[in-house]
Amino acid sequence: MSFNVLVVDDSAVMRSMIIRILKLSGLSFSEIYEAPNGRDGLEILDRNWVDLALVDINMPIMNGEEMIDRIRGNKDISDLPIIVVSTESNVGRVETIRQKNVEFVHKPFTPEVLRKTIIQLTGVSNEPLCGENPLSEGGPDF
Repeated sequence: MSFNVLVVDDSAVMRSMIIRILKLSGLSFSEIYEAPNGRDGLEILDRNWVDLALVDINMPIMNGEEMIDRIRGNKDISDLPIIVVSTESNVGRVETIRQKNVEFVHKPFTPEVLRKTIIQLTGVSNEPLCGENPLSEGGPDF
């Protein structure tokens, strides 16, 4: 099964790294959309079918937590699987965000951690769906 992903992060470099990890993960993706903030991410969700969102928290214009609140409040997309990919270290804020029915991956992370979290959240097979070499253990942190 191939699916569409939205990557929302204010850092173009981090978006590029996440997209590269997705493409090398051995999982099958149809479209990978990207946005530099929550507002632009919501606009993409209004215009496109997305099966999974990877969202940073600390961004200008609209932060990830507000974006998640708007997604959860929209009956058409309220059940969208979301993985927060963030450096957020405030334990209270992280717990508040986790209560919004999201998974959390802390930066820096390894490609394997992101891949495993996607598999757990979406239920896709952990068998490689495209390419012969999924990410190997011990890769660089991003």
